[in-house]
Amino acid sequence: MTLRGAAGLAALALASLAAPALIHSDFWLGFLITTFLYALLGAAWNVLGGYGGQFSFGHALFFGTGAYASSILATRYGLNPWLGLVAAAAAGALVAAFVGFLSFRFGLRGSYFALVTLAFAELFRILANSLDVTGGGVGIYLKLRPGLANFQFASKTGYYYVALALAAGAILVAWRLENSRLGARLVAIRENEDAARALGVDALRTKLAAIALSGAMTAVGGTFYAQYYLYIDPGIVFGPAVSVEILLVPIVGGLGTVFGPLLGSAALQLVAEFARRAIGDAPGLGLVLYGAILILMVRFLPDGLAGLVRRLARRRHAAPLHA
Repeated sequence: MTLRGAAGLAALALASLAAPALIHSDFWLGFLITTFLYALLGAAWNVLGGYGGQFSFGHALFFGTGAYASSILATRYGLNPWLGLVAAAAAGALVAAFVGFLSFRFGLRGSYFALVTLAFAELFRILANSLDVTGGGVGIYLKLRPGLANFQFASKTGYYYVALALAAGAILVAWRLENSRLGARLVAIRENEDAARALGVDALRTKLAAIALSGAMTAVGGTFYAQYYLYIDPGIVFGPAVSVEILLVPIVGGLGTVFGPLLGSAALQLVAEFARRAIGDAPGLGLVLYGAILILMVRFLPDGLAGLVRRLARRRHAAPLHA
């Protein structure tokens, strides 16, 4: 990283830490909390889809697993939500490894793998809608007990710092992945899986590690969502809209990049908020809007906002040479 890049990153970190003291609007704090949450979720998807090239259309499966695992443990067994966060991550990793083994063991790739993840997310939604332990269609309400020990806060400031820490942790995971053997193997599989196998890469083990890590990170996001809103139901946490929002974040921000999910999350939240103010909360508007964004990104910015930033930076550095 260059000195200028390090300075910019430090300035961004300081601004993020100081934001609650400078922003006195619950609306904008809530906006930033949601942005950080989806940056985490987008980074989780990016581990599997961006670096590994395994596109999932059903990451709501892991999101909902985390939300329900921690909520059930808290409401039925009195487990502390922070411990529930750990349990949710483990549950997300296990479910992801199970789905990954069934898919990758039999060589499913591309659209076939995407459809399998979508099918499992729908299966879990139906199960959650039918079982007593999940509260059925009514869902689960969590008791309001503000306090750091209970993973609940009287103001949005506490949630802001937790969301910031989770997003920062996700960015750190992506940075470590880029500089690790696992990351190199994932990129090799993404570029040409058959060639990677010929070079000695254990594709099954590598993809299982990636999907387990992705599932664990996504489940952590589901737990945060449950603690933030204190209510979940099958349609909310297992619905296809969640999967679409999660996969759009890295696609818009930049696949296989460290900061792409953060850029994509911020951009999508701004667009969604503008649409709500301009058009209102019409049913299905979100999915239509996200579909239009996806088409535009694939057509005009296939490498996402991170790629656009890189191109602008290169032009800026090259400009003096031609002056």
